Amino acid sequence: MSIDLIGAQWFTSTRSGSKDCVEVAFLDGGHVGVRDSKNPGGPALVFGPAEWDTFTAGVTDGEFSRS
Repeated sequence: MSIDLIGAQWFTSTRSGSKDCVEVAFLDGGHVGVRDSKNPGGPALVFGPAEWDTFTAGVTDGEFSRS
């Protein structure tokens, strides 16, 4: 699968302040791109709609908590 990232509108969380963070872009077809804000020209991960929903639900539920 090839998703065009040219012209994507990348953003960071308002909670990130001036810290380095990940950037997210909502793409065509419900896909979501994620990249490192320190390396915007580098690679990006692209999630399908169901994958993104599953990931964000896991974050909300504390599935990825270190403790």
